[in-house]
Amino acid sequence: MMKAVALVLAALAFVAGPFLVPGFDGFSAGQFPVPQIAPPIQPAGYAFLIWGVIYVWLLASALFGLLWRRDAPDWGPMRAPLILSLVIGAAWLSVAERNPLAATVMIWLMLGSGLVAMARAPHWDRWYARAPIALYCGWLTAASVVAVGLVLAGYGLVDQMVAAWAMLGLGLVIGVTVLLSLPDCPDYGAALAWALVAIALANLGVRDGFAGAATAGALIIALLTLRSGWQALK
Repeated sequence: MMKAVALVLAALAFVAGPFLVPGFDGFSAGQFPVPQIAPPIQPAGYAFLIWGVIYVWLLASALFGLLWRRDAPDWGPMRAPLILSLVIGAAWLSVAERNPLAATVMIWLMLGSGLVAMARAPHWDRWYARAPIALYCGWLTAASVVAVGLVLAGYGLVDQMVAAWAMLGLGLVIGVTVLLSLPDCPDYGAALAWALVAIALANLGVRDGFAGAATAGALIIALLTLRSGWQALK
């Protein structure tokens, strides 16, 4: 019961973030010693609209769990790691406005704890628990590698394109690994493919080779997502 209540409170705090820190649309160029102007790893702006779906679905899931599944044994294991991820996420925007390096560490903690919650989520209440967490983790996978790419180039450790290629590869490795390990979470793949397509579109006509690679990555993830969708229907 207490964890179910705590999850609702964490979800409410998470959803409140954009209202408390309005207007945030990603790290700004001037937040880095080497300004990041049109970085290739950054998705096109429209892709961030997925956050609206994620916020609403996670809050609805937490409320459903409190009202109808508060004592369900298969809901219990996912709650603690999801609470941790959402609590970190509630503070993320305010930190990201000031310190992109700290925010990058935080988003990886959000992803790690979110993936644990996703793996522990109940199978039978897929649309109420597993699916919203999977969508959240799919987008976080993309956001995490984007953040690292910006930090690597922004602090002058590597060139923008080197960072972009490395993080595109890392995102694909994580995505493929998750989809093969948890083959009934197509929502995870859908969110990651959405981000990869947005990266491709952001680079189309400017860096066509990288846009093509991001498109190929999106197709790989899409195929594995279709496989996951079939597994979820069984």
